[in-house]
Amino acid sequence: MTELLGVELRGVVKRFAQRIVLDGVDLAIEPGRTAALIGPSGGGKSTLLRCINGLTTFDAGEIRVGPHTLGPRGTSSGDGAVAAVRRLFGMIFQDFQLFPHLTALQNILEAPVHVLRLPAREARARGLELLQRVGLADRADAYPRELSGGQQQRVAIARALAMEPRGLLCDEITSALDPELKHEVLRVLDDLRSDGLTLVVVTHELAFARKSADQVFVLAAGRVIESGSPDEIFDHPQNERTQRFLSQVLA
Repeated sequence: MTELLGVELRGVVKRFAQRIVLDGVDLAIEPGRTAALIGPSGGGKSTLLRCINGLTTFDAGEIRVGPHTLGPRGTSSGDGAVAAVRRLFGMIFQDFQLFPHLTALQNILEAPVHVLRLPAREARARGLELLQRVGLADRADAYPRELSGGQQQRVAIARALAMEPRGLLCDEITSALDPELKHEVLRVLDDLRSDGLTLVVVTHELAFARKSADQVFVLAAGRVIESGSPDEIFDHPQNERTQRFLSQVLA
């Protein structure tokens, strides 16, 4: 059985010029669990994901992803650790980031063929299987411009899964979609939980966080102000800032 991988942040600080975006963040995401990062806009949620994936450097603290440790900017964590983390954890963005000149299937095949060096026949079979899993078996030859936003996001999920990651980092992946299309994408994420993937989801979809997350972390002003199970956070929030956020969003 494939080993499940967790994520741990210790004292992570990130500054942009004089602005502190992450202010000593500590959190631990259990292996094989779904963690929802919620909170007011500007709280540092997306930056945190980008630090985990090595897309953004940070200024202090450390991030452990499975056996790999990322250190702050200027330390010896090196490109090797970043590459290893990206191999283990795929990242899905809110703006899809599909190649517009490639079909849905070709978008999925690009990395397995050129990075993993999978034979084209094997990669194609895997790509078609993944398209079927996300409900797009009949759209393999469609270009992104011919797909709805929800369909494009499901192709992006299939593309990430094609690298056979041990987890996914999802950055507000339904924020650009209308309610019906959001449901399509969230259904796929819900299905992935059964695979034992570690999912870290930045989301404003609080119904999804409540129903599907195992852990919920509330970020505000660059800090984790509260964490716990969905029942603890949504039914019995202890922090005044959490209470205010939930009352505003759920009103």
